Amino acid sequence: MVPERYKEMLGKKSVIREMFAYGAKRAEEIGYDHVFDYSLGNPSVPAPKDFQERLLELVQSEEPTKLHGYSPSLGIESTKNAVAKSLNQRFDMSYQSKHIFMVSGAAGAIAHAVRAVTNGGDEVITFAPFFPEYIPYINSTGALLQIVPADINTFSINFDKLLEFFNPKVTAVLINTPNNPSGVVYSTQTLTKLSQILSEKEKEYGHPIYLISDEPYREIVFNGVDAPYVAKLYHNSLTCYSFSKSLSIPGERIGYIAVNPQCEDADILVDVFGQISRGIGHNCPPSLMQLAIETVLDKTSDLSVYEKNKEILYEELKKLGFECVEPGGTFYMFPRALEEDANRFCERAKEFDLLLVPGDSFGCKGHFRISYCVDTPKVIRSLEAFHKLAKIYK
Repeated sequence: MVPERYKEMLGKKSVIREMFAYGAKRAEEIGYDHVFDYSLGNPSVPAPKDFQERLLELVQSEEPTKLHGYSPSLGIESTKNAVAKSLNQRFDMSYQSKHIFMVSGAAGAIAHAVRAVTNGGDEVITFAPFFPEYIPYINSTGALLQIVPADINTFSINFDKLLEFFNPKVTAVLINTPNNPSGVVYSTQTLTKLSQILSEKEKEYGHPIYLISDEPYREIVFNGVDAPYVAKLYHNSLTCYSFSKSLSIPGERIGYIAVNPQCEDADILVDVFGQISRGIGHNCPPSLMQLAIETVLDKTSDLSVYEKNKEILYEELKKLGFECVEPGGTFYMFPRALEEDANRFCERAKEFDLLLVPGDSFGCKGHFRISYCVDTPKVIRSLEAFHKLAKIYK
């Protein structure tokens, strides 16, 4: 018999994916160029040439059984060493290969991290606005996700509300910076304050509180924005990273967890992740992808288009009367809708083939997400649709 919890999920499908599916169907009807699809965070720039060349080199020179066979459960040692070395050089850390666990993207990283530091009934705190899939990611582990309401004026951490959510059952805090959906980047001051609170609560409750940092947008930070490396500021930190956005390879599903060497149980957590894999089937990310990213760890796609798109949309939306916190990174922005019901607002936007995602599932009613990882000429063409939409509310 199919468990009821999964049947219930059928009525709570991803709004993002459903909007993307609608856009694909609409594009078949009127043509791709006429549908302004801002629904899905799918990178719009190609992977770096160095990555493509490395793939070809591996396929042409390496033994096929090495490229396409199972990797070790904890990841290929040379890849883990390369990741540790890169992080140490970039962020002045002291990782060793024993602190790195290779995973199938950020989702796989969070799946392992949460299970490693919670027991059934424990609580994980996160902050609105948040990626909607955090709810099934966390609640399916037996832990319970607790959501701190948003500070809609800044979309930074709502410290005024945060303390209300702490209790002895809290064993982890999950953050996402740069943030999906707001594009806000948590500053050094913000993360230092969070670190101080977590340290105080650890002492009060007598157990570790882990900071799980979801960082797939780490490399997409705009000029002049303060974007510290989270693990540098807190000892019990688990960094969940994906190359999906930095290298524009979301379909390859490759990333890692980096355990802060100062973390509680730092020497065994990666081994624990390996045991968790046995139960959730997230083990052994592709050997080819692990080997391919070794030589391009410090490279990215040409990410400059996202800042250009942000500037165009942010300035134009402000002129049209939209309220919006300016993004400091990612390829998202999260304006306030022009009416209280963001779902109805986004339905009206579809009349102009403008596909936007209502903010309810991100924990912020009355807002909507724009995923502007599209070609800049298309962004410019979409402005007329935004004008028509705004005119309804004049």
